[in-house]
Amino acid sequence: MPTPDFVLELRREIGTAPLPLVGVTAIVLRENRVLLGRRSDNGALTPVTGIVDPGEEPADAAARETLEEAGIVCRVERLAWVHQLPRVVYPHGDQVDYLDLVFRCAWVSGEPHPADGEMTEVGWYDVDTLPHLELPDMRRRIEFSLAPEGVARFEGGR
Repeated sequence: MPTPDFVLELRREIGTAPLPLVGVTAIVLRENRVLLGRRSDNGALTPVTGIVDPGEEPADAAARETLEEAGIVCRVERLAWVHQLPRVVYPHGDQVDYLDLVFRCAWVSGEPHPADGEMTEVGWYDVDTLPHLELPDMRRRIEFSLAPEGVARFEGGR
């Protein structure tokens, strides 16, 4: 996955120190199916995810990432979950603390395909018979997005 230019610029200043970033997860629904893709970096089956660019609205980032990664135009319907991911330490030493914003999205148009190389395959999966998802909280991201209405869930508050 290519590292955004703004992250590379920050890394020149802070090295591998922990960097807080805002990430988005787009749970794109079409009837009773959810859009999932196989990531090219680690082979995990996941919904579309990405990093919010500086000055970008998070919901716009979710829609942008969906189009860039899967060739799907979606409409963001609502925020479903806000949670802090455990610190990620990449093999080259960079540390990142992602605040993830999960959005429920509706399919508008397009057929799924690996549009930019970040995924090796993309398709629709029945929400009632989801395959195994390798990354820890991906199933929760989908489950929290399936409720047709409701307020966003927030972690913490200890």
